[in-house]
Amino acid sequence: MRAPDSVEPGLIIPGRSNGLLDVPRWRFLLSLLVKKELRVRYRGSALGLLWSYVKPGVQLIVYYIAMGKFLGLERGIPNFVIYLFSGMVIVNFFGEVFGNTTKSIVVNADLVKKIYLPRELFPVASVWVAFIHLVPQLVVLIIAALISGWRPGLVNIAAILGALILTVLFALGLGLMFGAFNVLFRDAENFVELILMMAAWVSPVLYTWSHVASVLPDSLDWVYKLYPITQAVELNHVGFWIPTSAVQERYPDSTGPLIDALPMWAGAAFVISVLWLVVGQAVFRRLESRFAQEL
Repeated sequence: MRAPDSVEPGLIIPGRSNGLLDVPRWRFLLSLLVKKELRVRYRGSALGLLWSYVKPGVQLIVYYIAMGKFLGLERGIPNFVIYLFSGMVIVNFFGEVFGNTTKSIVVNADLVKKIYLPRELFPVASVWVAFIHLVPQLVVLIIAALISGWRPGLVNIAAILGALILTVLFALGLGLMFGAFNVLFRDAENFVELILMMAAWVSPVLYTWSHVASVLPDSLDWVYKLYPITQAVELNHVGFWIPTSAVQERYPDSTGPLIDALPMWAGAAFVISVLWLVVGQAVFRRLESRFAQEL
């Protein structure tokens, strides 16, 4: 007689998974979760995905008028609109990934309680939905940059891809951790909202790094530089803002008021993001056995 714990070749014991490594095998179900999340989000909405254009557009206009015109920040930054929008795109992407992954398990409580599937599918589905919402913003940003004389090279394109990858790694790592905490303590959502409220203000979106360097003490300088979203925003500036004609004319032999030794700091931030993703996955897997019970 076969031992009770033996398993036929090719079969998997229910309830065991390899975490994020299992997501590619469940890609069909992942696509269904993405479609479901989009349907639920825009149910009864007349504009639907057009909100992906409207919301960032209104935000850009408000920030540009308030910060660029009223406070005069555009006087010291050529092509301030491109500088602002390229930073906002990253911060908005980070906010949507982090916020939605934090709520993903609770929002899908019925599925979590009824069937087995890798729980990581829910946060990853939220990442894909955020990327779908990012595409319209990138299209608008590219058009605006082209009007401003944007002529990117391979380095600039690589910087844009690096900014997106860095943002996803960091936000997903945070989202996995806080998503698990949110099942046990709903206060996690409120804490995340506070973090996201500050995200745009603690990243060089509305101001340049030179302003930050003039205010922060040396002891905090390296902390700010290692913050992954700071580096993601600066990489996106390299990708979209630096190659525009006005910036090239003003800073022909340098990257302007960006962080010095940017590749080194971006590399360090990438390592931190990967480590944070590993930690977030470990916390998520440690707590996932309690999800169905707590929900």
